[in-house]
Amino acid sequence: MAVYYSQEKVAEIVRKYGKDEKDTGNVEVQVALLTYQIECLSEHLRTHKKDHSTRRSLLAKVGRRKRLLSYYAKKDIFKYRALIEKLGLRK
Repeated sequence: MAVYYSQEKVAEIVRKYGKDEKDTGNVEVQVALLTYQIECLSEHLRTHKKDHSTRRSLLAKVGRRKRLLSYYAKKDIFKYRALIEKLGLRK
C-alpha cells in the first residue's frame, strides 16, 4: 500500500482536536485522524480502482470510525454532535 500521510497534517489534527500535542488517545483525535486517513485512501482509490488491499484497509478504517462514533454518541451526545458538525461527516 503506497499511501503516506503527511506528518505535518497529522500533528495539526492532534493539536486541533486534542488537549495538547501528545493527546492521541482522545476519541475526537482518533476520529479526526481516521477521517483524514479515509480521505487519503479514497483519493488513492479514485486513481487506482483495482487496489483491493487498500480498499480493504479503507473499509476497516470506516468501520473503526463508526464504532468510535457510536461509543462517543453514547458517552456524550452533545460533544458527538459538535464533532460530526466540525468534521462535516453527516450531510
